[in-house]
Amino acid sequence: MEKLWGGRFQKDTDKLMEDFNSSISFDSKLYAYDIQGSIAHATMLGSTGIIEKSEAEKIINGLKEIKEDIEAGKVEFSKKHEDIHMNIEVLLTEKIGETGKKLHTARSRNDQVALDLRLYARDSVIDLSELLKKWMEALTNLAEKNLNTIMPGYTHLQRAQPISFAHNLMAYAEMAKRDYQRLESWIDIHNVMPLGSGALAGTTFPIDREMTSKLLGFDGPCMNSLDGVSDRDYIIDLLSAASTGMMHLSRLCEEIILWSSQEFSFIELDDAYSTGSSMMPQKKNPDAAELVRGKTGRVYGDLMSILTTMKGIPLAYNKDMQEDKECLFDGVETWSKCLSIMIAMIETLKVCKEKMLAASKGGFTNATDLADYLVKKGIAFRDAHKITGEIVFECIQKNISLGEFTLENYKNYSQLIEEDIYEDIDVRHCVEYRNSIGGPNAGQVQRSIENIRKIL
Repeated sequence: MEKLWGGRFQKDTDKLMEDFNSSISFDSKLYAYDIQGSIAHATMLGSTGIIEKSEAEKIINGLKEIKEDIEAGKVEFSKKHEDIHMNIEVLLTEKIGETGKKLHTARSRNDQVALDLRLYARDSVIDLSELLKKWMEALTNLAEKNLNTIMPGYTHLQRAQPISFAHNLMAYAEMAKRDYQRLESWIDIHNVMPLGSGALAGTTFPIDREMTSKLLGFDGPCMNSLDGVSDRDYIIDLLSAASTGMMHLSRLCEEIILWSSQEFSFIELDDAYSTGSSMMPQKKNPDAAELVRGKTGRVYGDLMSILTTMKGIPLAYNKDMQEDKECLFDGVETWSKCLSIMIAMIETLKVCKEKMLAASKGGFTNATDLADYLVKKGIAFRDAHKITGEIVFECIQKNISLGEFTLENYKNYSQLIEEDIYEDIDVRHCVEYRNSIGGPNAGQVQRSIENIRKIL
């Protein structure tokens, strides 16, 4: 079959080259966006008189029928037509005749694919934003149930200070909030329309780009035709947001994997989001969390792929840019699937509150509170730090906790220490006393929850 661009050529494309050049195997995903853009373009062509209104209506009706046929499974795309744009154009011409050939007036595949991808990316941003809202909701709901669930906080993976499980969860809610804000920013920056840029230098036809922009829900047309067809910043920014979002999920997954181990036993994952071993009958593996952690590297790879593809490309369009689609599709879909599984996993996990509390009482997590107690008694912090370290060392030697250290022993280090020390170093009080903004005090965490819920 003759190519739509074949007038200049005297020889058929080699079969190997035809397969290598074709993108229909993956860009068929864009069919709805291609038809949406084509309907807007045809509407504009008819409105401006570039083609007859009756011809525009015929094209529009034909495109709508093609969309119905595709969704009914009646269409088989062909590699011979290379991509989704030419496949649909051929289908249109077959359906309505010669009028179908007028659709491509004042348009290039270069600005056509830039439009389709931007429409896909914009819809993806909207869908991902909704998922992030559900993710924040799942985190805040679980946090609100655990405002007074005490657990050890860690630095260097060593027990550091007591916090609440709610406080830990809300750290991830704050990360999710930033992920959501990045997507809001994406809309602010990238909701501009490339259609009308032509191959690179616009068109001599009297097109109405403002009209097409409004029809497609853009804030306006891009202001440089070269940039319009060669810009892929919107893909890079979306995959960058996806990479950061996946990193946040992966960090929580690492904690979930640790927390669900027998060594921690802080949580128990629901059976629906765990798997077993083919050999060891006792095993319950946190595979969902491990897969999210593993897929994070995959999304990083998608970002690196498009960055590397774009780094040495001169203006305007180059065939290298055909490689923009698979990484975008994969990155967006992977983040979406991982968010969905994380929401379900968090909503169904069991919190082992007593295990968390017991762990918070070990490892001298209240040592800082002992030092703070001494400071409040008038001792300089550096001196208080030294005294506390010496007390901790003696407790380690005796294999006892700070709460088991006698008042008589405390007074050997400072006569300023009184009976009230035991209240100050109780782990529940340690959390309650940390009442500064952003701290683990239940009221402060509730304040954080309410701030997140304003977004929701």
